[in-house]
Amino acid sequence: MTVQTATERDCVRELAREVAEIAASPENEAICRRWRDVNALRKPDRSPVYCRPVAAWSEILSEDELVSEDPWLRSIERQFRMILFKKDVGDDSPVGSNFSVGAVFEREPQNTWGPDVKRNRPGVAGGAWSYDPPLETEADFEKLQLPSFTYNESRTQEALSKFDDLLGDILPVKLTCGPPLGSILCGPAADLRGLMQIMVDMADRPDLMHRLMAHIRDGVLQGMRQAEETGLLTPNNTGPMTCSDPVAPDPPDGKFTYENLWIMTNSQEYDQVSPAMWKEFLLDYQMPILEQFGLSAYGCCEDLTQKIDGVLSIPNLRIFVCSGWTDLDKVIERVGTDYTIMWRQKATDVVFPDDVESIRRHLDEGMRKLQGCYVQIVLRELQTLAGHPDRLHVWAKLAMEAAARYS
Repeated sequence: MTVQTATERDCVRELAREVAEIAASPENEAICRRWRDVNALRKPDRSPVYCRPVAAWSEILSEDELVSEDPWLRSIERQFRMILFKKDVGDDSPVGSNFSVGAVFEREPQNTWGPDVKRNRPGVAGGAWSYDPPLETEADFEKLQLPSFTYNESRTQEALSKFDDLLGDILPVKLTCGPPLGSILCGPAADLRGLMQIMVDMADRPDLMHRLMAHIRDGVLQGMRQAEETGLLTPNNTGPMTCSDPVAPDPPDGKFTYENLWIMTNSQEYDQVSPAMWKEFLLDYQMPILEQFGLSAYGCCEDLTQKIDGVLSIPNLRIFVCSGWTDLDKVIERVGTDYTIMWRQKATDVVFPDDVESIRRHLDEGMRKLQGCYVQIVLRELQTLAGHPDRLHVWAKLAMEAAARYS
C-alpha cells in the first residue's frame, strides 16, 4: 500500500490549476461554441476538429513521466496530463470547468450477464486477442442473467468527499450519472456467443440470435430504469463530439430523464451483415433504447454505405458517423444538411505515411465535398503513431486549415 506524499498532491493540484486555466480561457469557450453550433445545425466559424489517441497514449505519455506513486493520485495526474497534451496538439478538445465523479452502482451479477466472458490474449505486445465465448451450446443460454444495478450512496459520497478535498478549491467536483450499460448491443453479443457464431446464428439459428439480442436489450433497459429511478441522471452534452446546447429543457423538479441526454451507439460487429439482417438482429433491438434519449449519434468504424436509410430511420438522430469506409458522396447525398456528419478519418492513412501531402489532399478533397454541410472532423481509434510523434499536431493543423478554407 502506497502513501500519498505532499509532493504528489502538490503536483496534481498544480496540474489541476493549469486545466482550470484552460477551461476558463476564451479559446476554450470558442471551442465549445463551435461544437454547440455544429450540433445544433447552426453554421460554426469552422468545423470542429478532434482526435482521440486511444492506445497511442502509451507512446505519448510514458509511465516514467508520472510523478505520483499512489495509484489514485497517479490516475488523476495521468488524466490531467492527457488534457494538457491535447491542448498542445491544438485540436478542438473542450475542457470542462468541473471535475466529474461518477455515481457508484453495485452490479449483480458482477460479471454482468451471468457466464464469465473470456478472451484469448496474444502472446506478444500489441497483438490481437480473440473471442472465447461462454455460450457454446443452446443449453448454455440458461446461464444468462439480467443484470441489476443498485445505487451505493455511501461509496458515492465518500468518493465525492475525497475528490473535493483534493481539487474542490480549484476544479469544483460534480457528481455525474448515466446509464450503466451502453446501447452497443452487438459487442456483448459477440463476447457471449462469439463473432463468427453470431453470423452463423443469424442464418442457421435465428431463434437463438433473437433470444440473445432480446436478453441484452432487456438488461440495458433494466439498468437504464434503475439509474433513472435514483433521480441522479446528469446531462452529457459537454464533452467532445456531443458538446451541444441543452438537449431538452431542464425538468421543473430538477430530475433529468434520458430526454435530456445524448446516446452514442454503433454496429461495428455487424459491418459485414446485410442491411436487412442488421435491422432485424440489431437496429430493432437498439430502437427501444435510442428512442428514450433526446439526441443520438450512430456509427463508428463500420461501413454504413448500404445502411444509410436504416440509420436515418432513428427518430432522434442528430449525428451520422461516416467512417473512412463509408461512401462519403452517398452520405452527403442522403444526409445533406438535415443532420450533422461526423467525418471519421482512417487512422492508418494518418499515422503511417512519411509524407503528409496525402493527408492534406484527403482533407481538402473531403471538405470541398462537404462544404455547406454541418461537419465534425474526427480521428479516433489510434493504436500507434508509427514513429511519427508529431503526427497528431500536424494532422490537427491540416484539418483545421481545411475546415477554415471551406467554412
